[in-house]
Amino acid sequence: MSDWLVAMIPLFKAAHIGALAIWCGGLIALPLMLSQHNPADKAEDYSRIRKTTHLTYTLCVTPSAVAAVVIGTWLLFLRDVFVPWFYLKLLFVAFLVAAHAWTGYIIVKVAETEGKHKPPHPFLPLAAILISVICILWLVLAKPDLGGIVFPDWLSAPRDAQLPFEAPR
Repeated sequence: MSDWLVAMIPLFKAAHIGALAIWCGGLIALPLMLSQHNPADKAEDYSRIRKTTHLTYTLCVTPSAVAAVVIGTWLLFLRDVFVPWFYLKLLFVAFLVAAHAWTGYIIVKVAETEGKHKPPHPFLPLAAILISVICILWLVLAKPDLGGIVFPDWLSAPRDAQLPFEAPR
């Protein structure tokens, strides 16, 4: 692998962490913002909450999610992190993506059904989001030895195919 690419890894990590902070922070804030929605609100208040949640989701949270996933994928191949704890982390990332989609669905339902749709209590989406985030953080920081878990050969053995670059060891 080229030296300049190895030198860029800390910048990729910083960008990944920044994107994750915005993504996860936004996902935590959105259910709380939606809980402020009351079908009995005046049209002006309803419009303000709807626009704020929509813009936060589409212009802040979703682009950060895409950036976090793309940069994380680059780091996966640059650092050659094919270990059992990482596969479990990817499972929790998938749960976080599902919570992201669910939050978007709630925002759309609130926007399309003025006065008819009450968002769920913020505990439910917050629980899904926080459990995923905490599990991801624990797995990344602790890097537990999950060697006792047996993975299929296609997950634990090289596929005899060369990557377009060499991963640092």
